[in-house]
Amino acid sequence: MKKLLLLTLAFCMSLFIFACGQGPAILKLGDPAPDFSLVDLEGKTWVLSELKGQVVFINFWATWCPPCMKELPSMQKLYTTLPKDRFKMLAILSNDKPAVANFVANQYGFTMPILDDSQKLTGSKYSITGLPETFIIDKQGLLREKFIGPAQWDSPGSIEMIMKYINQ
Repeated sequence: MKKLLLLTLAFCMSLFIFACGQGPAILKLGDPAPDFSLVDLEGKTWVLSELKGQVVFINFWATWCPPCMKELPSMQKLYTTLPKDRFKMLAILSNDKPAVANFVANQYGFTMPILDDSQKLTGSKYSITGLPETFIIDKQGLLREKFIGPAQWDSPGSIEMIMKYINQ
């Protein structure tokens, strides 16, 4: 009986140890940004790996998220301020309806690309834990900054931080 109990315990422990290593990888600063292909509300396909050589601002958001809605105007100002040939902003709609996001964008005059991640595959690759979350990807495709929660993106500090990567 003791042998059976010990064998069962050893088997369960090995399964536990094996299973612990199977979780999703956590994205860390300096890691290559996970590639993705998403379609925006205009029908254009965006592939992250095709944007190498530019700094990419990726923001996961939803229309039902008050902090997301609060930071969108500052994102729009940042989008219109920075050089389009060296900077891309991708607002990735997460767990929301594209038609609602399109209505909101038209109401508030948001012109940055809004990409649909209704299947949440890209959000999963980026290990997002909530909304909003923002990632700054450098020209080589490496994750340089991660922000959880809303930010004032048109502030001098935010612009300076992003310009540092644009000018590298």
